[in-house]
Amino acid sequence: MTQSGFQIFKGLQKPLEFMGIRGRFLLIAAGTIGAGFLSFLVSGFFTDNKLISFAIMIIIVGSGYGLIRIKQKQGLHNKKIDKGVFIYKKLFKSPLD
Repeated sequence: MTQSGFQIFKGLQKPLEFMGIRGRFLLIAAGTIGAGFLSFLVSGFFTDNKLISFAIMIIIVGSGYGLIRIKQKQGLHNKKIDKGVFIYKKLFKSPLD
C-alpha cells in the first residue's frame, strides 16, 4: 500500500537539549555566556591584566552553569515539594451533616 501526498513535519519529537542543557535554560545559558564575555571586555578595559579579566569571566560563566544545573534537577517548572504525611479530614461532605 503506497501513501500519496506530502509528509507533514509535526515538530520536535524529543525535548530540546544542547550539551546537557534543556529547554528554557538554553536562553539562560546564552545570557550567562554573553554576560561573561561582556565582563571580560569591561574588566579588560579597566585593568591591564588579561588574566584577571579571564578569571572574572570564568567565575561568572561557571556560577551561571552551576545554577542552571541545580535548577534543571528541580525540573522545568518551579514546583513546591512538601515533605511529610498529610491527613485530610472532611474531604467529602456527608449528606447527614
